[in-house]
Amino acid sequence: MGKNWLQTPEWSWTVPNDYREFVHQWVRPLKEGDLPDMVLYGAPISRSSISVSGASLYPLEFRRLWKNFATYNLDENVDLAPFYVADAGDIAMHTTDILLSHQRIQETTAHLVKQYPQSVTCMIGGDHSVTACAVRGIKEYHPSEEIGILQIDTHLDVRDPQELGPANGTPIRQLIDGGMVKGENVVNIGLHGYFNAKPLVNYALEHKVKMVTLNKARKKGLVHTVQAALDHLTKVTDRIYVTVDMDVLDVSVAPGVPASTPGGMTSMELFDILLEIGKRQSVRHIDFVCLDPSRDSSVSETVKIGVYAWLQFVTGQMLKRGANQTRSI
Repeated sequence: MGKNWLQTPEWSWTVPNDYREFVHQWVRPLKEGDLPDMVLYGAPISRSSISVSGASLYPLEFRRLWKNFATYNLDENVDLAPFYVADAGDIAMHTTDILLSHQRIQETTAHLVKQYPQSVTCMIGGDHSVTACAVRGIKEYHPSEEIGILQIDTHLDVRDPQELGPANGTPIRQLIDGGMVKGENVVNIGLHGYFNAKPLVNYALEHKVKMVTLNKARKKGLVHTVQAALDHLTKVTDRIYVTVDMDVLDVSVAPGVPASTPGGMTSMELFDILLEIGKRQSVRHIDFVCLDPSRDSSVSETVKIGVYAWLQFVTGQMLKRGANQTRSI
């Protein structure tokens, strides 16, 4: 069973236990015996990225900037304070050994899934290679379960690891070829433009990956498209893993990604679908990957979008369990 490689977060805040108006006051360090609603953990690796990437910096910046956000969602009239998020810290990455670092991600995920079976796990990457590691860790503890993947991404990520190694462009292919997931249990929403070579599309078609272009999703309605994908995956799998590659966003709103592209989602489109994703009982795991703070401007717009996106998912979790509206407007 997986080993725990977690370390105390490099950036943390110390506040009174009863003061939870802002995110840094609300998230608590994970303690043995806790029963959190969500276990948060970081996988700060980017050496396995095909593009030059500082995505390993994101878990640090994610925590540093969440002090700018309140726990009250004005749009939904929901206070997140009753939702217990426990921060397990960051997985210790080896300085040079990518395979060893990936093994630690797998082992840590397996450990968290075993220790906190009722908690939703949320991993903050890191490049997209971390997704394959996390899913293998979940499968290690639930070998008989079918895992569905909802991928929010510009790219298919089915490049051949035999050619590239376990890089960030390969996680979905790793999982399909390795028998961890079935191709027909992968739904990718957000594909667009000129960023997936035809051989990669051919691989996806051969393995029955469900590809929904951003253009098609917009015509049908992004929220409706995501609802349909979740309905399908809920019927055919035992649990759903959601992976959000931040390069699905348009470069004009989110420059801080290694593979930024034009024609992507707006931030509001991403926020809307994450609210819907958070409402689903079958969604047990989520990650946010490929956000490079070193490419952001001085106002850190991409990191702030990333924190907001995560909070939208948490808001969906609160709405799922029928959260009481704490204030009237």
